[in-house]
Amino acid sequence: MSLLTSLIRASTQFQQAMEKRPAPEATNGKASPQTAATPEQQSDGNDDRYTWSRDAMSGPSQPRGPRLEMTEYKQSVGQDLAFVRETLRHKLAEYAQHPATPLSVSKGSNGIEVEGRLPDKVRNQIQQDLNNNKHFSEAFRRLSRTEPTLEFMDTAMKLNKAYGVSNPLLDTLVSENEQFNGLQDLVHRYDNLRRNTGASATPATRSYAFSLNARA
Repeated sequence: MSLLTSLIRASTQFQQAMEKRPAPEATNGKASPQTAATPEQQSDGNDDRYTWSRDAMSGPSQPRGPRLEMTEYKQSVGQDLAFVRETLRHKLAEYAQHPATPLSVSKGSNGIEVEGRLPDKVRNQIQQDLNNNKHFSEAFRRLSRTEPTLEFMDTAMKLNKAYGVSNPLLDTLVSENEQFNGLQDLVHRYDNLRRNTGASATPATRSYAFSLNARA
């Protein structure tokens, strides 16, 4: 078994174990004075900034690792998200469909594919329109690469904050040199890991699909 495959499988097992771990119970519905968060701690818990470390259990004397700014990463893809979302809403209105109609857009062998509770004729026409829209195709292609990476990183970082346990796959993605931790750098490394290990060995490797009006 290759090193990369071992890392990814360990990461998957870690993520599943942490998701099953029960949340700590409050005592009589009141927070303990010793555990009350300071204003600074509350602020840190509500933002998306994260200081990465290869050893999450290292002491305060250890040098701080590079800082990953999830807020900035998410903002950088916000324009594509908004464009894709508004284009789909416009298409529903254009073909006189209910604005709350759930849609799922993915990439198939013949290009962009649309699924949803639509008449076949309408669905095929919307699908054709989207494939003929160069700007939509390019925005969707970018999202199909950036969103899976951000989803993985976001989950791994939240688990690290909650339980103080590092994720081996995240460790391999992050460079100790902050100038090489741009979003496209991280996306490129994540894509390489997926290709080098095979899609079946990586977490969250299902085909990317953008959902509009999806119900939880």
